[in-house]
Amino acid sequence: MNLSLSDIVPPLRWTAPSQVEPIASDPGLPDAWWQALPLDRACAAVGTAQVASRLADLTTACWSHLILGDILPLLRFTDPHESLQTPGPREAVHALFTAVIDKLLATDPDEESAAAPVPPALPERPLPEVIDEIFARLDDRQRAIARDRLYFDSSRQPGQAAQRATLDELAQRFSVTRERIRQIERDLRDHVLGWMNGPQAAPLTAHLAWLRTRLGSAAPADDLAAAVPWHRTELTTLAIPAWRFVRTLLTGYEQVDGWLVAGGADELREKTRQLFSDGPRPLDEAVSMVAQLGIREDVAERWLTAVPHLRVLEGHVVPWPRSVNDKAEAVLAVAGSPRTPEEIQAGIGEDYSIVGIRNQLASDERFIRLDRNKYGLRRWGGDEYLGIREMIGREIERAGGEASVSTIVDSLTSRYEVSESSIRAYAGGPGFERTQRGWIRVAAPDQAEAYQPRRDVSTTRRCFRSRDGRWWHRVDVNAEHLRGSGSPLPTGFAAHLGMAPGGQLTASTASGEVVISWHNQPTIGSIRGVLAEYNAAEGDHVFLTVSDGGELLTRFLPAAAAGLPPLNRALYLIGYTAPVASEAEGLRLIGARIGLPEGASREEVLDRLRDRGDREILQFLS
Repeated sequence: MNLSLSDIVPPLRWTAPSQVEPIASDPGLPDAWWQALPLDRACAAVGTAQVASRLADLTTACWSHLILGDILPLLRFTDPHESLQTPGPREAVHALFTAVIDKLLATDPDEESAAAPVPPALPERPLPEVIDEIFARLDDRQRAIARDRLYFDSSRQPGQAAQRATLDELAQRFSVTRERIRQIERDLRDHVLGWMNGPQAAPLTAHLAWLRTRLGSAAPADDLAAAVPWHRTELTTLAIPAWRFVRTLLTGYEQVDGWLVAGGADELREKTRQLFSDGPRPLDEAVSMVAQLGIREDVAERWLTAVPHLRVLEGHVVPWPRSVNDKAEAVLAVAGSPRTPEEIQAGIGEDYSIVGIRNQLASDERFIRLDRNKYGLRRWGGDEYLGIREMIGREIERAGGEASVSTIVDSLTSRYEVSESSIRAYAGGPGFERTQRGWIRVAAPDQAEAYQPRRDVSTTRRCFRSRDGRWWHRVDVNAEHLRGSGSPLPTGFAAHLGMAPGGQLTASTASGEVVISWHNQPTIGSIRGVLAEYNAAEGDHVFLTVSDGGELLTRFLPAAAAGLPPLNRALYLIGYTAPVASEAEGLRLIGARIGLPEGASREEVLDRLRDRGDREILQFLS
């Protein structure tokens, strides 16, 4: 016998050697033995069971989407029923393969050819004519059931019936019961299966084996019609293109979202996603990776774009979860260098506001602000942009406690997009003191002691604490805000931001910088740009705070809908929009948002609201 394993196992001829080698290699056999060594010598060296075991391992790892008859065509003759099944438990597959190889090795080809007459060669005919033979003797009713139900194309080609015929429709059309239609349908299936198991089906069976290797584990559904020219030839007996009949013979494939997928589509999608769980991969590498799942390289990129939660981005395949934070991380990981929020928004390419993206970048620990308007990934390292005052302090610390203002200016302007005038203004303000001409240091503790307002932020009207510990101030939008006028801030909230009388804080937004200054009282400059991002109107609400990195973080709530229950109206004003089970639950939430300890009573919550001056909330709780 001069047959190698690859001669009787066609998938070995088209599966990448890099996939086969780790699974099929055996210490008792030479390299690439499945191609180079006759099968009988391989079995003599390590045993038939060991050869069949390697083949079973390959089937489980690489060809689970194929039917067994396409993996080992000899099964079609030794076990026709099993040959039409996809691989089951490994032990069962191993037993089947062992039996076939044993039977092959026990057969003397010369004796067999002498005992059995050689069948006459079948005349070569177009396969559509061969297929038409199956239906040549059917009556009109059987052909209608085959055309409009068994071989109906759900993709609805132009000029085709709108939907697959139901049993009831066919029963009415031919004046029989639906059970009679069901019986005819079952008989038709049996008729086709019987024909496919006969010798006359050999050319079509060989074509199906080739077609499975052509399609692989997933292929665009259109590939089936285009695989060979005769697939589009109309069958004379049924008046349908031949590919619609061929499609029903591809057992083990399901059609999902325009793809033919062997096995389970959800399972193959999940396997594909798992390949990229560690992060982005270059597209060329990603194509090679999915080829290991049996997907042809010429359709691999289309498959990757069709898998939910994956995306092809700037020549890379990246995980693409639902949250904007995860998408921003993917955009930065592919870019490999800091990007502005606007560039990140463009990279995401979806309907996320620039204000929302800025808020997430400023509040998520995965990101680090590396310049006034640029963010990177914290795992990259680098000095965080903390705001001008904080960076001046960092430069002084690095210089040993005292530094030249000119040196600080040169250092910061060379690394960040900040102006010399802003640095000099902060250097001459609160928190720093002059030591000699042109030199400064951090002010002594008694001089730098934080301003203590009469009310802290927890007892300040319209200030609320979120679950992450940040305090936010609610701005009720009015005509002055929309015109671009500045507006006062409570002293307790301004002091919480680290300000003191005479001080100034610059916060960045997508539409420019917003200055918070404290002269007679704290005042925030125009937030018209922020309101325009939200398309805000009078009566809407904006909750705002400033991050440690100097970002103005905002959260927008449109005016409450009419008819909202009073308790929900009260919760709306603290920024809580989810439903609650009871008034007690609502009061617990309000208490937490205004700084009360867990377990505060109803009266304690109402007293704190009265003391703060939150009359608009109280009116909904009385």
